[in-house]
Amino acid sequence: MELAYYSDYAVRLVNSEEPGRNKDTLTSVEVIRELFGPSTQMARRATDADVTRFRSVRARLRAVFEAADGGDETLAVDLLNSLLLEFPVSPQISGHDHRDDDGRPLWHMHLADHPSNATAGYAAIAAMGLAFHLTEHGVERLGLCEAAPCRNAYLDTSTNRSRRYCSDRCATRANVAAYRARKRLETERSASTGRTAETVQRTSASGERRPGVGGR
Repeated sequence: MELAYYSDYAVRLVNSEEPGRNKDTLTSVEVIRELFGPSTQMARRATDADVTRFRSVRARLRAVFEAADGGDETLAVDLLNSLLLEFPVSPQISGHDHRDDDGRPLWHMHLADHPSNATAGYAAIAAMGLAFHLTEHGVERLGLCEAAPCRNAYLDTSTNRSRRYCSDRCATRANVAAYRARKRLETERSASTGRTAETVQRTSASGERRPGVGGR
């Protein structure tokens, strides 16, 4: 499994909460196990105590995305380094379940699952994956959705570094909102122009001299 894959662990955990909507799905051991994905031994070790610990790690990972999104790359790196120090990884070369056409193992880097608890295992994987993505692609590739109130985290993999939203749904919603705002502004400007023209017309009409008045 390539290290780039692990960066999605950070995104999944951060997006288990939507502060702008007062929504938090990280409420049970079952949710934690779902975050790990399929076929993970560490997921089976999750307990009720991990719910609180996961939320703490989530807040720290979101802080990394917030710093990166705000353009403070030094802070983003410092925050991520603190996670890496607290939750070290155990990289190993693995070839399990991956074979080429000749039946030989497809060797790849794997992060071993044997920390003290489920939170430590997940945090180590998420932090390492995010660190790999950051150093490989740049801090500016870590972003938060601009479609308020969403603010979900995302990893920008676009060729021109132009991603601004976490999903096509949010992009569409933001575009529709922007279109409606433009149309509303155009309507207000049109109405304002119409009122101004009407005022000018009335002023002009009231200033006209009527026949037989004030003249000879």
